[in-house]
Amino acid sequence: MRGHPEFQRTFAAGLVSGTLPDGVTARDPAEAVLRYGVYRNNVRYSLSQALAVRFPVTARLVGDAFFAQMAGTFADKHRPQTPILMLWGDAFPGFLAAFPPLADYPYMADVARVELARGVAYHAADDTPLGPDALQAIAAAGGNAAIPLHASVQAILSDHPVFTIWHSHQPGQTPAAIKAGGAECALILRDRAFDVQVHRISPADAAMIAALQAGDTLLQAASAAAAKEPAHDPSILLALLFQAGALVGDAR
Repeated sequence: MRGHPEFQRTFAAGLVSGTLPDGVTARDPAEAVLRYGVYRNNVRYSLSQALAVRFPVTARLVGDAFFAQMAGTFADKHRPQTPILMLWGDAFPGFLAAFPPLADYPYMADVARVELARGVAYHAADDTPLGPDALQAIAAAGGNAAIPLHASVQAILSDHPVFTIWHSHQPGQTPAAIKAGGAECALILRDRAFDVQVHRISPADAAMIAALQAGDTLLQAASAAAAKEPAHDPSILLALLFQAGALVGDAR
């Protein structure tokens, strides 16, 4: 008789291959095959629905039927490693980027990256927002201090109009025609009210965020932004981050 770990392995493998594992029995062998097939279909459906919840815009873009088939293919190659399905799917954007049927839709992976980032932002650990006096002191000192950003802050740079596509497919919005080209950057963060925000930002803003996340001082981060866009005004981005409570901790 097979041990329990081996049975678990063959049982899980059968959910991918469709082969009835040794040890799954019934009085009528045909009934065992039927019941296992029903269970396998329920697992695939549940995993597909979990991905659709985490990537709703991607599902709208490709349609429910195509998404279900695509999600099943993904699930066969990337099985959940945790019973908490809301944490599953980190590999989905990369899977979309290499999925042959989506070769003519290269923006799809970046849209999924935005959706993945929103989930990460929602579950990011809490932190203490920087107070207005501390921010003013940093500015008065010429910006020679590093300001940590909240763990929810993520900037996604795309060769495609990723923010426009994502935003136009939100509930209540009229989907815009998707045009080739049109690079955009999206900023994702969680605000003081614990709502996840998505903003369109410039490449210079994204460079400034990357510098702050790398531990650069405010002055260095502003210089990185200016290298991308000489007329860049860092105060606009700082105001957005401050209002959201995304400037955190003690400045260094």
